[in-house]
Order: sequence, then C-alpha cells, then structure tokens
Amino acid sequence: MERVGAVVTRATGVVLSRASVWRLLTGRFGWSLPRPERRAVERNESEIARWIAHEWPRIKKGL
Repeated sequence: MERVGAVVTRATGVVLSRASVWRLLTGRFGWSLPRPERRAVERNESEIARWIAHEWPRIKKGL
C-alpha cells in the first residue's frame, strides 16, 4: 500500500492514507488481494483420476 501511495503522491501531489489507497484500489479499480490456491504443489492429477476410477468404486462397494 505504501508503494502505491508513494506513486499517487508523486504523480498527483495528493497524500493518501493506507485506507484511502485500499479503497481506491478495491472500489474504483476493482482490485483484490490474490488468494493462494488451496491445493498441494505435489498434486498428481493423473493419479487422482486413476484412484477415483479404480479404487473409489471398490471402496464404495464395500460400504
């Protein structure tokens, strides 16, 4: 926020608080904080597909 505020101050001469910078970015420009994906880096999609196709029906049948 401080870096964006510094750019705004250099460009316009207007000093904005952190809250004002946040409102400017989220409200007027529609920006938001990036959210991390909730999945492991080691995730193996092909192994997951194999498990769902072969192992899960066998387990479900036993229930």
